[in-house]
Amino acid sequence: RPPRSTLFPYTTLFRSDVPVLLTGESGAGKEVVAAALHRWSRRAGEAYVPVNCGLLEGELVESELFGHKRGAFTGASADREGLFELASTGSLFLDEIGELPLACQAKLLRVLDSGEFRPHGARVIAATHRDLEALVGEGRFRHDLLYRLDVVHIVVPPLRERREDIPLLVEHLLRQAVRRHPGTPAPRVEPQALQRLIDHAWPGNVRELRNVIERLLVFADGDRIDAARVDALLHPGART
Repeated sequence: RPPRSTLFPYTTLFRSDVPVLLTGESGAGKEVVAAALHRWSRRAGEAYVPVNCGLLEGELVESELFGHKRGAFTGASADREGLFELASTGSLFLDEIGELPLACQAKLLRVLDSGEFRPHGARVIAATHRDLEALVGEGRFRHDLLYRLDVVHIVVPPLRERREDIPLLVEHLLRQAVRRHPGTPAPRVEPQALQRLIDHAWPGNVRELRNVIERLLVFADGDRIDAARVDALLHPGART
């Protein structure tokens, strides 16, 4: 069953195919929320395709998203499926949507309106740390695309404003870290160590927490993580 959370106040959100827009500080965990929306949806068994729009190369953005036919441009030696087609029965996560060039924004709007590349209604989840309303005012983001994406708007608060989530995140991120280090046993996080993590300001949000958990696993003292180890990582220059 979907988790009970202030981020997901309506259970119908998981059964719906409407677009979702996630906003919040960089590193706040928008990609974690996007993955959860897919995992708890009726498309959980289908493809989940994440793409960071800010990392796509300028002239190849449209090809990456929508594919191309052989000979469409110099170097296009074969037909290629775009990410929309790959996610056709699942979910497509468009991270950093504010970085998408205007020309591709127009194509994306046509896709969302017409259902092109989405024969089975693949769900689009978009995210940004930018103020899209401000980008609209600057002429850098289409207002009609914003309205089309912003059907359900979820603001992901920074980690310092949702410290109650930290114990669950620590458990989740530690499991992920253990899977990345085969043969490494999962250490126990002692209560005082967990409290140190809860009390930390986390200026880098969930991204910083993930980094700390990875390092704690690597430098764990046997089968436990104690408060001294957490202090040494969070405040390396402080005297203990």
